[in-house]
Amino acid sequence: MTPPPPRDTTAETTVLDALELTSDPDPGERFAESAHRILADLVRGGAALGWVEPPSRDEVAELLGHVLAAVRAGDAALRVARLDGRIVGLGYWLRYARPTHRPHADLEKLAVDVAAQGRGVGRALTAALIADAREAGIEVLTLDARGDNADALHLYRSLGFIEYGRLPDFVAVGERRYDKVFCMLDLRRQD
Repeated sequence: MTPPPPRDTTAETTVLDALELTSDPDPGERFAESAHRILADLVRGGAALGWVEPPSRDEVAELLGHVLAAVRAGDAALRVARLDGRIVGLGYWLRYARPTHRPHADLEKLAVDVAAQGRGVGRALTAALIADAREAGIEVLTLDARGDNADALHLYRSLGFIEYGRLPDFVAVGERRYDKVFCMLDLRRQD
């Protein structure tokens, strides 16, 4: 058997605002299909994205519709990553709905196709989402991650997020339990 070719780490990741991608129906449909494929494949492989079983196409379409409506209202940012012309990742944050929490947002999902992991896609997406949050006047960007997701936690820490809490054995996947780790990035501080 021939070993797989080495990953080309020189290919450039392009990060697009999802509204750019969804303004045209055909690319918008391809985005929805790609998003479903990425999310379902990751969950099938055990990724910590909030589902125990892979989401259906309808679930992903409903989620994207909700996020895009929030983007249009100024209450969210949704970014899509392309590598070698192919959609390989997505991420979004949503502003908190509670009036006393409106200055803040939660980075709810960040997903990168397994074949593109380790190529800077997650970093590019997260950096773009942080920039969007700054531009939108978000004061504190929060997120939570499953405690065994060491790669994601390392990425977030490297971008300035700090852990502010942990719920031991909070996430249930069948009989397994994982910590839920809470992180924040205070955007009120000047870099």
